[in-house]
Amino acid sequence: MEKSDEEKIVIVGGGICGLATALALHRKGVESIVLEKSEKLRATGACIIMQPNGWRALNQLGIASKLRQTALPIQSGHYITVKDGKHTDLPVGNGGECRCLRRSDLMKTLAKELPPNTVRFGCKVVSIKVDANTSAYSILHLHDGTMLMPRVIIGCDGVNSVVASIVGLNSSRHFSTCAIRGVTHYQTLHPFGTAFYLFDKDGVRLGLLPINHNDVYWFLTRKLTSTDSMVSKDQRLIKDSTVEAIKGFPNHITEMINNSDVDFLHLTDQIRYRAPWDLLRTKFCKGTVTLAGDALHAMAPFLAQGGSASLEDAVVLARCLSQNMGIALDPTGMKAARAALDQYAKERKMRVFWLSLETFVVGTMHDTSALLVRGLCIITLIILFRDKIANTSYDCGRL
Repeated sequence: MEKSDEEKIVIVGGGICGLATALALHRKGVESIVLEKSEKLRATGACIIMQPNGWRALNQLGIASKLRQTALPIQSGHYITVKDGKHTDLPVGNGGECRCLRRSDLMKTLAKELPPNTVRFGCKVVSIKVDANTSAYSILHLHDGTMLMPRVIIGCDGVNSVVASIVGLNSSRHFSTCAIRGVTHYQTLHPFGTAFYLFDKDGVRLGLLPINHNDVYWFLTRKLTSTDSMVSKDQRLIKDSTVEAIKGFPNHITEMINNSDVDFLHLTDQIRYRAPWDLLRTKFCKGTVTLAGDALHAMAPFLAQGGSASLEDAVVLARCLSQNMGIALDPTGMKAARAALDQYAKERKMRVFWLSLETFVVGTMHDTSALLVRGLCIITLIILFRDKIANTSYDCGRL
């Protein structure tokens, strides 16, 4: 078992956050490898809504201009109650840049900017041995028997993170709400312009955002049912259940669902989240192992901030590592690595806590069994901390 320079930093998970973290480190001249269990790039879900704070991070990564060419700017928002047809204006991005990106476009753009062989596919981590009290390297065990001894391990392995359990975070929880997502292609121009629309009727919410002039991303949230686990395995059943859920919605919305691309339909029957209080009381790192993205702060999609927050993580983490890892504090560099991860945790803890807390509050609005928790959280948020909630003006800073 041999330790090599190329294994100083290992990123577990090759999703958006893992690739963004590797790219951020590359921009700072720091080498890393990404271990991805899939055999190719994975892009679960059709699209991702990129908020102004996410675009600031993409600017720092040097790929914002390329991605802007793939998606229209969302310039207005409209909330419509279906029963009475009442329209209300919705703020979009607090006046900043907001676009709906295809996940595949974002993933491919991130990957193309990385050095060759940065991402190693078919690498599944089965266990991690961490000694938080000594200067010993952590040991990663892969499914094929390979053992790696990196100086730093970054868990970007999603909501069911293996690395999170090592760090000490409690398991994620789930709301009693399901989400359905899809994309509809229009042969001619779609009728939605550059606007975000949100339709609401009897606890069923359907939102849509243009990707470009011919493609529209849509999502629907409703109460979880006992058949959703079965429905999620069959994309035609997903479409049928969506049409059933939007009975009474405008005809052009029903038509949009009926014409959606079956290949892009996805039903999440358990919308998972990391409890905000877990983020407050748990350290973000153990030894030189840390977390980023959904592995750290899994958020339900109610704020559309999960992707943007993950990109923020990548920029901040790479900055902290590059500032500290070059300092020869000890022969192994472990003290410098720990200092970097402590700095990262300090910068990110309250930011992700507030995002997670608001997501939790919004999520409980769909869950009548959580009325007391909902009420207490809403009162606390509105009265005491209005200036800290869902701050899309947040800037992760220079890389």
